[in-house]
Amino acid sequence: MALSVSPLTPAVGAEISGVDLAALGEAEFAQIERAWHLHSALLFRGQQLGDDDLLSFSRRFGELDPPPVNEHGRQSPPGYPDVYVVSTVLDETGRPIGSLGAGEAVWHTDMSYLEMPPDASMLYALEIPASGGDTWLCGMQAAWETLPQDLKARVEGRRIKHDGTYNSAGYLRQGVQPTDDPHKAPGAWHPAVCRHPATGAPMLYLGRRRNSYVEGLSPAESDALLDALWAHIASPELRYVHKWRVGDLLLWDNRSTMHRRDPFEATSRRIMHRTQIKGRHRPQADAAAQ
Repeated sequence: MALSVSPLTPAVGAEISGVDLAALGEAEFAQIERAWHLHSALLFRGQQLGDDDLLSFSRRFGELDPPPVNEHGRQSPPGYPDVYVVSTVLDETGRPIGSLGAGEAVWHTDMSYLEMPPDASMLYALEIPASGGDTWLCGMQAAWETLPQDLKARVEGRRIKHDGTYNSAGYLRQGVQPTDDPHKAPGAWHPAVCRHPATGAPMLYLGRRRNSYVEGLSPAESDALLDALWAHIASPELRYVHKWRVGDLLLWDNRSTMHRRDPFEATSRRIMHRTQIKGRHRPQADAAAQ
């Protein structure tokens, strides 16, 4: 069966079928990379991947990024420090084998609090709960294209503070002092409108909402503008919701998408292995938005 590409929504995502990621040829990978640049996120169903296979596929996109240190410390399978475990399952001592819990993970871009965030992330499903835990994607190129002109004018040329105090599940990062003051919070300033380094397409770059702040505005003005931007990305037309099956691999471009997770029953078993591709370019402002 030949490789095929089927869009998931007009705004974001495509499903790739007819491919075994554990035995991927160069021509097939070239098609996958083109589809990734075009659709920002890719879904591969029915894969049977060990951690070596997952790492091998991940490295075709670039150098791997070490996983972040979250609420339980860095969680990786023994011998695989570049694989990050997302899970609520407990080991024989009662310690979680993974991170991020079972609650909602709010809209965010992975590790955008760094000066050079990861280029991409991928998540592979080993065990899933009977319900809940869906992953949502938002297409940020489409978000910019459909943003009303008055909002474009208000955000063009601005930078936004990306908070590094809390992770997407609301847990305080290890070694960080808690604060809800964006001026005191750790994090990076990034252009609100960025240019994709591979395609040149403009995209809205919000990162996450907590402790976010628009440079050069008063607190009230900043909150009002951020409220309007986040209300805009709530549009169903910009989103794709993924209902997991075991063997699914979901890859997203960390520069041109945002994602979130639905909560699920804490006693359910959910085990996902995640890898990240190291960033090669700092987020760059789109010239047309200056």
